[in-house]
Amino acid sequence: MTTTWDSDQPPPNLRLTLVGMLRVVLRGALLALLVFAGLLILLLLRLIERPIFGLHRPVTPFITQTVCRAAFWVLGMRFSRQGTPMERRGAVVANHTSWLDIFALNAAKRIYFVSKSEVAGWPGIGWLARATGTVFIRRDRAEARSQTEVFRTRLMAGHKLLFFPEGTSTDGLQVLPFKTTLFEAFFDPELREEIAVQPVSVIYHAPQGEDGRFYGWWGDMSFGVHLLTTLAARKQGAVEVIYHPPLPVADFAGRKALAQACEAAVRAGHSTGQTSHQ
Repeated sequence: MTTTWDSDQPPPNLRLTLVGMLRVVLRGALLALLVFAGLLILLLLRLIERPIFGLHRPVTPFITQTVCRAAFWVLGMRFSRQGTPMERRGAVVANHTSWLDIFALNAAKRIYFVSKSEVAGWPGIGWLARATGTVFIRRDRAEARSQTEVFRTRLMAGHKLLFFPEGTSTDGLQVLPFKTTLFEAFFDPELREEIAVQPVSVIYHAPQGEDGRFYGWWGDMSFGVHLLTTLAARKQGAVEVIYHPPLPVADFAGRKALAQACEAAVRAGHSTGQTSHQ
């Protein structure tokens, strides 16, 4: 099922029945227990890990990965991964559909998200983001130099930084044009010859009988309502993460060319993934 995304088009009907509330309570309680127990273990291990390894995190990312994989079991969603995450230094870019992307992309590979600075102050989510090593940035050209320095430090330490070039989440049925601003940092003289960017397609398959946009979170949709609707679903669908071949930054003349190549790979994988599931 495919449609054209339109910002003026209303989101799918979000339904929450009384029967569904039982699922919300059970799944919500298990998910909260899983996430915050994982966070506690991560913070305790980080007390030992930080003094010994500093910026490097050889142990705690596995806690995050394990929690995110288990989250799909709690939700009842099928999770699959195709392709091979790169081993060399570099960044990852993906299309953005939902808050579920955080679980899907962390479950597939140890990564560190790049997020807007406002997220750091959000209750709950902000704490989790800081604990798992998220890089917070302001989308301000005046801070481009300092952001490049942060990217350089983290990438050269072997961290796989991941961001969403679309700049917003969508209905999940298509990929929006990639914004090119953050790609500029990869052309820093100390990074350009050392790193690659790996495009990743994230495809959601709605539960049988539901709107194809079921897992999409966009426009004016409330996070709380979307979360409850997802937890309440009688049957769940699936999420598929496809890793495409890494693109060495040195092979591109500039950020626009690199962004276009990444967008083309993500768009092709997304389209193929949707078509194969029909």
